Parts: sequence; structure tokens; C-alpha cells
Amino acid sequence: MVEVTAADHLPTAEDVQWLGVEERAAVGAARRAAAALAERLAFPEHRAAEVALAVTEVATNLHKHAEQGTLLLRVVRCADDAGIEIAAVDRGPGMADPTLAFRDGHSTTGTLGIGLGAVRRLADACAIRSTVGPGTVLTARFARQRADWPAPDTAGVTRPIAGEQVCGDAYAVRRQDDRLLLMMCDGSGHGPLAASASQAAVRAFLEGEWTAPDNMVRRLHTAMNGSRGGAVAVAELDPSAGIARYSGVGNIAGSIVAERKRGMVSLPGIAGYQMRAVRLFTHELPPDAVVVLHSDGLNDRWTHDPVDLWRAEPLVIALELLREAGVRRDDAGVLVARPGSAR
Repeated sequence: MVEVTAADHLPTAEDVQWLGVEERAAVGAARRAAAALAERLAFPEHRAAEVALAVTEVATNLHKHAEQGTLLLRVVRCADDAGIEIAAVDRGPGMADPTLAFRDGHSTTGTLGIGLGAVRRLADACAIRSTVGPGTVLTARFARQRADWPAPDTAGVTRPIAGEQVCGDAYAVRRQDDRLLLMMCDGSGHGPLAASASQAAVRAFLEGEWTAPDNMVRRLHTAMNGSRGGAVAVAELDPSAGIARYSGVGNIAGSIVAERKRGMVSLPGIAGYQMRAVRLFTHELPPDAVVVLHSDGLNDRWTHDPVDLWRAEPLVIALELLREAGVRRDDAGVLVARPGSAR
């Protein structure tokens, strides 16, 4: 993501590194990567040490207890601060009561059991969701200076195809009052050229005036000329009116999840290359709805079950969808918004 400071732009996230944590040596690698990231962001020495400690505890927990444990390190930027966000995702065994993991003295291995409790105390924000069988998602955010950042109502995450360092998928979000404007782009192919195409879309989306989704898609098409092009979709969420407006070209999937999952329509084409038609579709937006946009790096067969997932924080939802539906060998990107909580 590119850094912007305009008033209607929300904090931007850059997914820096995905680390598999199955071998003991991966714990040290995760700690060193976190320390280097904190240094890059000019964290105070004591705060950088706290981030490194928290990452060590989370990675150790993944190594000891999890199946197919993965750690994500990422940068979150807003107008006047920067932070580090960590996310741990695994495929089991899960916990019946994940809140116990944060209690000092609780352990399943006979150790002292203070690791995740320390993570919660050190972090500015922390969330966990765990289900016996499917596994656990844990997120924690660390500001450069200790801060009470509000809980976000949108969150996205990207993951490059195996073997690539950069992801060809990208997203961006804007806000006016309680309205949200979401954009997801899947640059054609993989690697730096795909990422260049999607970043052209991000810049055009963030730098221009707010406009309707179909007009925005046309703007992105123009901005992506000369690149590889890609699939794009834009959704305008207006919770006061109870309406979602949507326009998309290519294989971006858009869904509104409330009592059930309802899809939104993208038309065939490649933004920046060949786009025959652009249409604006209007959908009902229930007060408790969650809106999801994702690239075809995730299959679209996921459902609104389990129901309790949709009460979780948007980043937790995004990570669970990526874990369960991101099974294709492809770049993957997912963006989640809960517009009823926009403020």
C-alpha cells in the first residue's frame, strides 16, 4: 500500500513478511525480522524490545502448539504515527476457551504460561479467535508510542504466491462521514509487474476525488493503461441509506454477509487493457452487514458459517477467510468492512 495523509483516507497497511513457524529456528528468525522492522520504523529502543519479545512469545507458541503455523509482520501507518501489526494463523488444534491463553499461569505444556498474557499487556490492541479443529487467529498491534488506537471497521490482508516477495493484489479504503469506499485490485500475473499494475490502481483511487464506483472503475482503467492491467472492483457503502453500490471488472468477488451471503456482480474484462462495459449495481446493506471483497486467490465457495465469525474484528475475519479459502496457488488479497460501525 502507498502512504497517504488526506483526511478521508484511512490508515494504510503494508504486509511486509509471511513467515512459516514450524521449526525451532523460525522463532529466532521471526524475532530478528520484527526487530529489524521496528528499527526501520524508528521505534524507541524500549518499544522495539517489547515488539521483539511479543513476536518471540507468539512464534514460540506457534512452534510448540500449532499445526501449519504462520506469522505475518506488517506496517500500519496513519497521518502522525506508524505501528507494527503481527498476526498468527494456524490450522489447529484450536482452543475451546481462547481467553484462557491470556491468563498468566495457564499452560498446556507444564511451563509457567505467561507468554500470551505478556503479549496482551505489551500490545496496544489484541484480538484472538479460536475454534477446536480449524485453529486459531491472533492479532496484536504496537504503536511507536503507546497509544489507544480505535478498533478499525475495515481491514485487509494480502499474501504473495509462494516464491515471490511482492504481491500483485492490493486494496485501499476511503471514508466520507459514515460512508466507506473500498477498492480491490488483482494485477495480472504475479511478481513486480503485477504489483506495479495494482499500485497504479491504488494511487488513482486515493489521489482523485471521491466518485461513484462505476466512474472510479473507469478512472482506474485509465490509470492502469500501459501496465499489465488487472481485475478491479469498487464498493461504496452507505449505511445511513442502507445501500451498497458496486462496480467491478474481472475476477474480483464482492459479497454482503448478514443473515446469508449475497454476491455482487463483476463484469468480464481487464482494467487497463480491455474493458467493454462498466455497470453500477445497487444492493441492500443491512445494519449488521459485513462486506467482503477478494481476489481469485481465494475461492468463492465460503459461506456465512460459522455465524460467530462475523462478529469478530475485520482483520480476524480477513485472516480466517484467507486461511480457509486461500487455497489456490496464486496471489491472494481480501478486504473486510463492517460499515455499520463506521465513524
